[in-house]
Amino acid sequence: MINRITIAIIITFLIVACSRNTITGRSQLTLVPESQVQSLAVSQYKEFLNKNKVFPNNSKDAEMVKRVGNKIALAIDKYYKEHGMPNALKGYQWEFNLVENKEVNAWCMPGGKVVCYTGLLPITQNETALAIVLGHEITHAVAGHGRERMSEQILAQGLGIVGDIALGNNPQTVSIFNQIYMPSAQVGVLLPNSRKQENEADHYGLIFAAMAGYNPQEAIPFWKRMAAMGGDKPPIFLSDHPADEERIKNLQVLMPEALKYYQAIKSPL
Repeated sequence: MINRITIAIIITFLIVACSRNTITGRSQLTLVPESQVQSLAVSQYKEFLNKNKVFPNNSKDAEMVKRVGNKIALAIDKYYKEHGMPNALKGYQWEFNLVENKEVNAWCMPGGKVVCYTGLLPITQNETALAIVLGHEITHAVAGHGRERMSEQILAQGLGIVGDIALGNNPQTVSIFNQIYMPSAQVGVLLPNSRKQENEADHYGLIFAAMAGYNPQEAIPFWKRMAAMGGDKPPIFLSDHPADEERIKNLQVLMPEALKYYQAIKSPL
């Protein structure tokens, strides 16, 4: 039986292992250092690109993905500076690649390693809708959602890999990392975001897209197009997301705030 001293130690450990998110202000479980997650992301991202068809930079669609991604990255950097956190994204070296894959999906690893699948583009249909998606996925990374989910899995599995131990040397942590960040890596079931994380990604993803000069109102028709896809097996992009009607309703609530950022860009004083 666990005694009171053990319980107190566990509670103290969990309190120490929590940190306040620089974007949302929410307390998050962080058993793994950001620097180590970024290091693992670099190696896994390179491996993924080597195993898949990456569109050349001079192709029209690949150029659009990079253009949109870089605009959002600049907007995020501006957001942090305006909020007195110029070094919040230490270690980030942004990369944006378009990969041939029929799945309707996009994802972002720690450190700014982003992939968009060609299967997403027929649904986004335009650059603004693509910005809505990339803003959402990039927010998951900068808000530390993946690192939070990794920490929860590490705690649940009782893996002793916190501190300075290299995550990349542990096959179990590499597997957890891939399940979170690379849904097409075929390493098992994709670990889902929590509803709270999804709402945060919607919220700040809209803001970042708006600050990048994209009309956030495009989120509504985009998600309606996603909802119209239907089918018994939804795209991976939808597998861990709120129901379409609920998401659209939440986006409409968030829209006035995002529009203020957009209007400030379009009509500066």
